[in-house]
Amino acid sequence: MAALLDQSRPGTLSGIDEEALLAGLRAGDDRAYEQMVRAFGGRLLAVAQRILRNEDDARDAVQTAYLSAFRSIARFEAGCRLSTWLHRIVVNAALMKLRSRRRRPEESIEPLLPTYLDDGHHVEQFSKSDLPADAALERDETRAVVRACIAQLPDRYRSILVMRDIEDVSTGEVAQMLGVTPNAVKIRLHRARQALTTLLRREFAQKGLSAGLERSA
Repeated sequence: MAALLDQSRPGTLSGIDEEALLAGLRAGDDRAYEQMVRAFGGRLLAVAQRILRNEDDARDAVQTAYLSAFRSIARFEAGCRLSTWLHRIVVNAALMKLRSRRRRPEESIEPLLPTYLDDGHHVEQFSKSDLPADAALERDETRAVVRACIAQLPDRYRSILVMRDIEDVSTGEVAQMLGVTPNAVKIRLHRARQALTTLLRREFAQKGLSAGLERSA
């Protein structure tokens, strides 16, 4: 799923000499800081927006991440890529922003989870021509639909799905960031994937995307 929503990955930016950039940052060079913002700003903002669903909050999270990175650059370990390190910092900043705004009750994910009849069939019926969600994710035309459906997931499930399936953060890291067990991460991720599949199938059925996609295959 990650490659479908964003072709760029942390550590894959071309034309950036990370060693030289890191040396400049450690020396307190303002030009190095500006280069870091230009090189990684768009990618980091996209990460924060996926987690927070709010552009202003995402920009605040990125600014917080930059400040945190600037303050701790002397402790940066050379064994890790600078881009990957910044990516982890902005994910943490976005999660902190999520926690700070969780004062209102979060919507339940239960209505989005699949339910079954006694005979084992899915309660919600879809046309046989519907394109399966996993196959639909392989089509460029559905990226906007996927993004919109991910945005509908409750915060705690959306953030885990984004971190694991899009940002490729390990289960252990996600658990550490959220202060939960790895098993809790796996359970939430499973439920998030189920809910996303339900949302995608509903969207495809409503808009008739599957038929159009099959004709274009």
